[in-house]
Amino acid sequence: MSVVGFDIGNEKCVISVVKQRGIDVLLNDESKRETPAVVCFGEKQRFIGSAGAASAMMHPKSTVSHVKMLIGRTFKDPEVQNAVKVLPFETSEAKDGGILIHLRYLGEAHTFTPVQIMAMLFSHLKEITEKNLETPVGECVIGIPSYFTDLQRRAYLDAATISGLKPLRLMHDCAATALGYGIYKTDLPNAGPTYVAFVDIGHCDTQVCIAKFEAGHMRILSHAFDSRLGGRDFDEVLFGYFAGKFLELYNINVYSNVRACMRLRAACEKLKKVLSANAEAPLNIECLMDEKDVKGFIKREEFERLSSGLLERVLIPAKKALVDSGLPVGKIHSVELVGSGSRIPSITKGLASLFGKEPSRTLNASECVARGCALQCAMLSPIFRVREYEVQDSFPFSIGLSSDEGPIFTGSNGILFPKGQPFPSSKVLTFQRSSLFHLEACYANPNELPYGVSSKISSIMVSLLKFV
Repeated sequence: MSVVGFDIGNEKCVISVVKQRGIDVLLNDESKRETPAVVCFGEKQRFIGSAGAASAMMHPKSTVSHVKMLIGRTFKDPEVQNAVKVLPFETSEAKDGGILIHLRYLGEAHTFTPVQIMAMLFSHLKEITEKNLETPVGECVIGIPSYFTDLQRRAYLDAATISGLKPLRLMHDCAATALGYGIYKTDLPNAGPTYVAFVDIGHCDTQVCIAKFEAGHMRILSHAFDSRLGGRDFDEVLFGYFAGKFLELYNINVYSNVRACMRLRAACEKLKKVLSANAEAPLNIECLMDEKDVKGFIKREEFERLSSGLLERVLIPAKKALVDSGLPVGKIHSVELVGSGSRIPSITKGLASLFGKEPSRTLNASECVARGCALQCAMLSPIFRVREYEVQDSFPFSIGLSSDEGPIFTGSNGILFPKGQPFPSSKVLTFQRSSLFHLEACYANPNELPYGVSSKISSIMVSLLKFV
């Protein structure tokens, strides 16, 4: 048996395993370290991962991607409604308010839920792991965003269980990154704790945490996020710019063609990476639409001007994490910048201005979450012996508990676990009741949640046993 860490991104997945001599990132069938988070349903078979991404152009309306944005959410969620506008597959609302994905497979119409699609993806990653290790895989730790609600976390656990995995824990992305950073940090000062800010700019979200490091100990002081800001938003800026240019120059409306949209978005993503290292970049696409070749050109200055509003938004969660941690900016020893969208130079400049120091890139931007999850799995599993290192994360939201008679903790606004409370943690509650009663757990402060997310967690009906 092996211990595994999974980082399920919006576009790519990374698998990391702990071996006796360290941590390895596994290669897929194409000998690549990242596997596309894509499931494509062809006419005769199903393609997942790299094969799914390769088949997406042939079957655009039967290719499911970005499932991380949909899992555990309701169909009427405003963020879901914005997402389905650009996704090529058809969706509808389920009877329970969830999301249904409609597509054709083997010549018939099929309906899947995001949990089922995610389970297919987990099964594929499990197969890759077992093929590489030549041994069964069960125990794992899965990275998740800090803004995930209880419903989304349970959906991840359900999908992993369906695929035959045994998740030991779901770990926040920034906490996993911090663990991979701190456990190997041997030059910590003896005079006091070291405070590090971790900024993770992914494909569809931005997450920030402030971590406190001491010898043999790590504690997350605060989490902050923007669940609607990531690298894809910068891609969309370029997409909108060139879509307008092509309509003007070539009389091509790419919005009217699914394949043209997919090809232009892919080209804009590559262009964004080129602009990260160059002051200007060209765009050339053969036969984009109506058998017309198109070309364009943009300077980095123009790109930064078009995306100036997004650049300002990146700093908001960083400032919030600082405030929630209770630390002045001068106490932050270093800033670690990771994530697929972190390579834009103007983002680095903004963070350097905020924290008063240049952000570091000592960690692998794409693999750090998976590596941290694999380390946590090794620490939780009895298979490996790992040196003593305490990991203490914190609650990103305030959690409350109420009964039929109202909030139980009236002195604390009904809050059972306040935001920033270290976990794992527990509380013992005593109730004096003579009849059946109802308890409801919820997020106590809706303003802390991502936009449009319900504050309800779960409800419990407690019955009384009578002994004769």
